[in-house]
Amino acid sequence: MSANLPQVSIGLPVYNGEKFIKAALDSLLSQTFGDFELIISDNASTDKTEEICRAYAAQDKRIRYYRNQSNLGCSCNFNRVFELSVGKYFKWAAYDDLHAPDFLMKCVDVLDNNPKVVLCHSHVYFIDENGDFLQNYNIKLNTDSENPHKRFQQLLTKHLCYQTYGVIRASTLRQVPPMGSYGTADGILLLRIGLLGQFYEIPEYLFFARSHSQQSLSMFFPNYHLLTNDNSKSTSSILPDFYAYTVWFDSAKKGKILFPHWRIVWEYMVSIWLFQLRFDQRIRCHISIYQQLHGTEYLLIKDLLKVAQILWQRCWHSPLLNKQKIIP
Repeated sequence: MSANLPQVSIGLPVYNGEKFIKAALDSLLSQTFGDFELIISDNASTDKTEEICRAYAAQDKRIRYYRNQSNLGCSCNFNRVFELSVGKYFKWAAYDDLHAPDFLMKCVDVLDNNPKVVLCHSHVYFIDENGDFLQNYNIKLNTDSENPHKRFQQLLTKHLCYQTYGVIRASTLRQVPPMGSYGTADGILLLRIGLLGQFYEIPEYLFFARSHSQQSLSMFFPNYHLLTNDNSKSTSSILPDFYAYTVWFDSAKKGKILFPHWRIVWEYMVSIWLFQLRFDQRIRCHISIYQQLHGTEYLLIKDLLKVAQILWQRCWHSPLLNKQKIIP
């Protein structure tokens, strides 16, 4: 690599992260692999996040701090840190998670020596607000298959998308559309990355996901820990609030008519046609979507009923109707 270009870019989008961001930054800056840039995009925080980040940036020249004038929404801020990056490899980092000191080194080593691997991550365990161990995250996906339709099928199953915080080839990320502003947009992003190449999971616990009340999972998916042991049928009814998630990804959608579950199905279908696949592989991907959705068709009906309810309420509370109601 050029002396002016880091091998790895780390993108850290943040909003009001003062409680945990110091520990997250210390964890990243303590990596044994040091050839990286750290891009922080502050989504117009109202707490001490800016003060903390500017202090760290003044002490370490690898840090670049940016502050948005207004809150762009989660997905736009996630995309922004990648747009600002220049490294051969890219990694998203959350303001509240921690990493083992050799996380970057081991991920980069895998990518350097395995050209078919486009994303490298590790085993995960949960920590609490104090950084103490809670439990292991034991959902394991077979995303190292050489067949794209098999990787697609695996990434359709229920999981918490922690592979997003692995190290990814920037060239691969540039081939997929940016993260969308809808529920499970991170999962769709992983699906698309998976169609382009293999994932590799380092069989060590090097990534520590913090569990706390202010995170999106806790707010919109309070039972997410029940998914962490396996993908058994007993967890088939556990789903996040995709309406709330859509607004979290893009705050401009608040109060608008949404079809979150239809949107997810649509994005599944679109993903299959974004890249070059054999005809039989496309068919197998479509079959996987059908198998995944079987038994949850009621969610599509739920979308339609919710829209009907919103339209009815708007009609009932329209000025014209209210005027008509008070006529003697």
